Amino acid sequence: MATHEHEITEPVDLCLPDGRLDRAAVGWSRVPLHRANLRGWGRTKRWEYWCVTTPTHLVALTVSDLDFLALNTVYLLEFGAGGRETERTSIVPGARGVRLPDTVAGSPGAEDVVVGPARPSGGKVRIEIRDEASGTRLRARCLTPDRLPLEVDLLVARPEGHESLSVVVPWSDRRFQYTSKHTALPATGQVRIGTEVLGFGGDDEPAWAVLDHGRGRWPRTVDWNWGAAGGRTDGHTLGLQFGGRWTAGTGSTENGLCVDGRLTKIGEELDWHWSATDRSAPWTIRTPVSDQVDLTFTPFHNRATRTDAGLIANRTDQSFGHYDGRVRTDDGTEIAVRHLLGWAEDVHMRW
Repeated sequence: MATHEHEITEPVDLCLPDGRLDRAAVGWSRVPLHRANLRGWGRTKRWEYWCVTTPTHLVALTVSDLDFLALNTVYLLEFGAGGRETERTSIVPGARGVRLPDTVAGSPGAEDVVVGPARPSGGKVRIEIRDEASGTRLRARCLTPDRLPLEVDLLVARPEGHESLSVVVPWSDRRFQYTSKHTALPATGQVRIGTEVLGFGGDDEPAWAVLDHGRGRWPRTVDWNWGAAGGRTDGHTLGLQFGGRWTAGTGSTENGLCVDGRLTKIGEELDWHWSATDRSAPWTIRTPVSDQVDLTFTPFHNRATRTDAGLIANRTDQSFGHYDGRVRTDDGTEIAVRHLLGWAEDVHMRW
């Protein structure tokens, strides 16, 4: 079922000269076409979030500028009983030294992003997002809470013709968000923690990257769901990108399927069902009108984050697990989804 939303096919500025949303920017695109020429301070939020998964472990990097502070994070999870989980977040008052470009960091023509000292100590974090001829280079360095050195060096490929999902979500002319979600991107590299090396990518154990690029001016409080996954299933390379609650009533959704590099945009708001009291219970995610999405998500690990630091209060439950069920593309291709690795999250944010 084709979406009712407007498809943008030419470059466009997100904002008018006075900082209000340019209504000509409202819509979605198959490649990033928006320039986030944001103005104003206090409600402006910018971030790049990368998560790279393998069948046995994952790493996630976040660079964020929330105006009054920056939160830059390295997160590593090894799956299974006794698997290692470690996280280091650097809080930067006033977001000093954190500069995110108006377009997707690490893409051709965009400025590179480098935050933190070259040799971070204590609770500091070094993260680099750079454009290379063959893709986006992700590097990070920090000390874990156990004071082990942690180093990330990954290359996310940029397959020719691979489509993504970019959407403008308009709450009002003063409050709006531009999000660009990229799924099912092959990645290679390694993460070194202490003397141990974790490999990413290769024929026997593929690695898949997801990007959440965000630029906007947000209300004080907001709730959302986000689900994403990538990998091979039923003979296809499949990327899942789903969002919920925060887009309701705006006329825009951030829902889509990327099948063998081709995007199917889903204009329906999804039905999400999950347990807020049992984070190990399965979720269901479905399209209520069409039959494009009918999935069960079964978690195996919950990453719970609780922050109450005055200006910011955050309750995030990001559950990692597997998707099973079926999805259907615009051309009628039905794909059986079997044990596709990804996540689903439930977030309340005050910022």
